[in-house]
Amino acid sequence: MTALTGDLNAEGGVKNSAPPPAGEGQLAGGNDLAKNAKSPARKPSSASWLKRLALESAKSSWSFVLRLILTALVLYFLTKAWIGAEMNPWALITDFGNMVSLIGDFLPPNFEKWRLYFDEMIVTVYIGLWGTILAVICAVPMGLMSSENIAPVWLRQPVRRLMDALRSVNEMVFAMLFIVCVGLGPFAGTLALWAHTTGILAKLFSEAVEAIDPQPVEGIRATGANLVTELFYGVIPQVFPLWISFTLYRFESNVRSATVVGMVGGGGIGVILYDDIRGWRYPETCAVMLIIILTVTIIDLLSQKLRKMVI
Repeated sequence: MTALTGDLNAEGGVKNSAPPPAGEGQLAGGNDLAKNAKSPARKPSSASWLKRLALESAKSSWSFVLRLILTALVLYFLTKAWIGAEMNPWALITDFGNMVSLIGDFLPPNFEKWRLYFDEMIVTVYIGLWGTILAVICAVPMGLMSSENIAPVWLRQPVRRLMDALRSVNEMVFAMLFIVCVGLGPFAGTLALWAHTTGILAKLFSEAVEAIDPQPVEGIRATGANLVTELFYGVIPQVFPLWISFTLYRFESNVRSATVVGMVGGGGIGVILYDDIRGWRYPETCAVMLIIILTVTIIDLLSQKLRKMVI
């Protein structure tokens, strides 16, 4: 009986012996993970670090050499241009007496023919005005056809080359050519300004179109609109203030250019200015120059107010 009880107690002890706590293995695994997480990241080897450092130093040295080469080329071309233009600032000092004497010959200005000067100045403004208007009419379509984001390459490149040609030829050269075609007078000067200004404004207009925000245009295109609708409602509203500013500036410039065009027979006050300079009539020349300066100043003030109203 006692032996049987001992055997039962032994079996119960085996059966009732408590198993190890359930979290004990998990804690051990968690400790191992924590140790692995806390262990420092593997550092790159010294060879790879040295290789990266060598590559970065090589890139920096190549960029430094390239900057030196570009700087040397710029200095070389500036030196060549200085020599080619025969720059001589010392002449401003040695010939200062001649300049003072010339200024003395201009003073006081002679406004005895001020009515003639005023009438010819009005003609000069007319030449600049119509030269600008005709140029704007032609520059708008030319500028759109020159824009990279509007026109295809087969249309854009020929139009751009044509505009380059118009910009390359000076107004005086155009004036002499048109004088041969239509004769002396303001019409030849107007055509000269029209041709040259068209090339300039077309370039400025196309650059403004290429800088627009494409989202409004894409939104209009998504509605199924045609190209004309995209231009009128997506492109022109964005560039119109810039186009107005460019046009006003060119009008002011064309009034100045009209005086020079007149010197070769393009009409306006330039004819009188050229005759006075050739005849050594410096007081009359001074009066004409003052009228030109006053007119350009008035146009500049008016264009500023108009620009603020429009923009």
